[in-house]
Amino acid sequence: MKKILLGLMLASGCLMASNGEEIYRKCVACHGAKGDKVAPGSKGNVKLAGLEKSYLIEQLKGYAAGTADNGGAKAIMYANMKAFKLTDADIEAVADYISKLPPVK
Repeated sequence: MKKILLGLMLASGCLMASNGEEIYRKCVACHGAKGDKVAPGSKGNVKLAGLEKSYLIEQLKGYAAGTADNGGAKAIMYANMKAFKLTDADIEAVADYISKLPPVK
């Protein structure tokens, strides 16, 4: 019985874990379904697909704190991060998902 309960607890924890692909769906309007679009108002012709996970985490946490500044439409990202209310686990999951998208030339 204890093994069954432990198994159910572990399974439910996995189901509650953040899903980066699902979270990223909130971003496709500006960044494209494959991270292949340059977001409106952004500078530097940067596309998200394939960027390093650690860099993405740093930037997302900076936008959440209102401190990231890559120029362009940073106010949009500040507002989105407040509206989405992403946890650190969410940020990690979405950064992991984006980092694994094939880079776009």
